[in-house]
Amino acid sequence: MKTNPVRAKLKRGESSVGTWLTLPSVIGAQLMAKTGFDWLTVELEHSPTSLETAAQMFAIVAASGCVPLARVPINSVENIKRVLDTGAWGIVVPMVNTSAEAEAVVKAARYRPIGERSIGGSLHAANFGTDAATYYAKANDEILVIVMAEHVDAVANIESILNVPGIDAVFVGPNDLHASMGLAPNFDSDSPQFNEALKTILAHAKARGIAAGIHVTDAAQAQRRIAEGWQFIAVISEAGFMLGKAIEITKALGLGKGQAAAKY
Repeated sequence: MKTNPVRAKLKRGESSVGTWLTLPSVIGAQLMAKTGFDWLTVELEHSPTSLETAAQMFAIVAASGCVPLARVPINSVENIKRVLDTGAWGIVVPMVNTSAEAEAVVKAARYRPIGERSIGGSLHAANFGTDAATYYAKANDEILVIVMAEHVDAVANIESILNVPGIDAVFVGPNDLHASMGLAPNFDSDSPQFNEALKTILAHAKARGIAAGIHVTDAAQAQRRIAEGWQFIAVISEAGFMLGKAIEITKALGLGKGQAAAKY
């Protein structure tokens, strides 16, 4: 059975950089898997991507030597079980604001004795290059479980959330975190409340040997966050890269309206 190099990196205390796939495109996933990112997260929370398309994206990313992850639409057994059973190597779960919600994530994502994930499917084993029996025996050691801290409630409860066994990483969604503070959505800011929240999350994660992650807009911001101790770094999205480059060129040529590129 293949091992999950991203989970291994994080467990060793190293950084791992990837991006989001927000477009429902198998071809796009194949091309992005060849760019050098460690992992690609298929976006199912804020995109029109169907589960069938996501399964095809997981397969082609895994076959390309990259790690396929999925952000599920909401914390539920059905969402977590279906993306893992159709071939994702890990999950990113939004709006985990309490320890009970974190326990529900682990219960749905891990097989017994750690969790209560049900047995079934064939695509999961295929994407790990193994048979079903081996997958069931070893999946708990390879599946990456990431909970999102993107609300002030999560910050307030971060100690109890990260005390839940079975969590590999905590990932900050800066836009929603800003919004929950009554601030304009942003990937970064000078807000004392926002920056104190980041310090709190990072400190509690480090104290427990859990990787802390955050979404950023560019390479410079990624390097700064890695220097601060953040390990799981998402750099915008494939749509952000595409639009950013296109607008750079059209502005240079004096074309169009030069509208701001999507950063996520």
